[in-house]
Amino acid sequence: MGIDSSVTAFERTRRSLGGGVSSGLRATMRPVPLFVERSSGAYVWDLDGDRYVDYVMAWGPLVHGHSHPHILDAVTRVITSMQVVGMGHRLEYEAAEAVLASVPGAQRLVWTNTGTEAVQVALKFARAATGRHRVVKFAKAYHGWHDSVYASMAADDTGEAAVPAGRGQSPHAHADLIISRFNDTAAIAEILAAAEERQIAAVLIDPIMSNAGVTNPAPGFLETIRELCDKHGVVLIFDEVIAGFRIARGGAAEKFGVRPDLSVFGKAIAGGFTQSAVVGRADIIDLVDDGLTHAGTFNGNPVALAAVQAAMELSAEPGVFAKLDELGAAFETAITDVLTAAGAPAGLRRVGSLLQFAPHDQQTSLHGTDGLWAEITAGMVESGAVFMPSGKIFVSTAHTLADIEETAALLERVLQRVPARPA
Repeated sequence: MGIDSSVTAFERTRRSLGGGVSSGLRATMRPVPLFVERSSGAYVWDLDGDRYVDYVMAWGPLVHGHSHPHILDAVTRVITSMQVVGMGHRLEYEAAEAVLASVPGAQRLVWTNTGTEAVQVALKFARAATGRHRVVKFAKAYHGWHDSVYASMAADDTGEAAVPAGRGQSPHAHADLIISRFNDTAAIAEILAAAEERQIAAVLIDPIMSNAGVTNPAPGFLETIRELCDKHGVVLIFDEVIAGFRIARGGAAEKFGVRPDLSVFGKAIAGGFTQSAVVGRADIIDLVDDGLTHAGTFNGNPVALAAVQAAMELSAEPGVFAKLDELGAAFETAITDVLTAAGAPAGLRRVGSLLQFAPHDQQTSLHGTDGLWAEITAGMVESGAVFMPSGKIFVSTAHTLADIEETAALLERVLQRVPARPA
């Protein structure tokens, strides 16, 4: 299977588009970013017409696969009537009601457009609700590219002081940020014990560290944070941009039985269209009526909200998340068997339909696992399957057991050509 057209397209794109990609991390795909002509279900077709089994799934949004007819039908009905109108329309409340009906304890929401934007909105709500200004996040956790939270991303960034994660960031942007460690109950307890004195407004947490290795919370960890936030008047925010509507219909609140004050949703909320939301307690969200500014020209875009309503309908169908979990488990078993048989120094971690390739002797990160995984991704795309450079693997309801068996067979052949050595 050739990728010559993608190589040519990437070379051309680099002459007009910074970095040759529309989002920076796409440039780390090996051997080059794949250029796609069309997509459907669990598959994409490149510029040469070659078909690939896709586990990128648009970097997470496509829980139900590419171009799901229910979502496309809903969007088509709306787009022939209106695009952005800058006024009220019925989908604003219909889509909101559908989201609130899905998430345990959710009372109100506001619409935003991206996960990065929604995180910033949630932090603004927390500061307004508490009158404090500082935020606790966890080392390696990604909460968007905004300077205020894009910090302490490396494995050895474990101190409380925030470490800038990229060039061009303001040296003052992290003054309000405190860093803790995921699943370290003692560390977060010590920080929150001084919440009032340290002016802590919020704890911001991805409950499964979606962009930092995919890890289940340790027993009692989320529960302890919830208790401490209640005790010290801190707003608990779940960043579920990736996990939401993927690991359970009601997200982390349903799966782990811990209700945050606010949740940030994106990606899967609109089945592949651009939309996000901050969801949570009415008394906090209603601060938009009491001096808190929430604005945005594209907020409540009717086309995107039609997709949200359709995605919520798909998520409410019986057995959807059981199917996702079964497919995720089947993928984990099949691929683990291949890795083990090849003597590869790596395995998989899984939460539902989200998996992470994990070298035994190397930390995973937002930017990729490199080493053996980079060689695997290059070999797999040449064989007919697409994985993410970060090692994350997204399974959708459109995937089949046959797709997984095909992928395992391809991986077996790739590993015969790639030395199964430490990454």
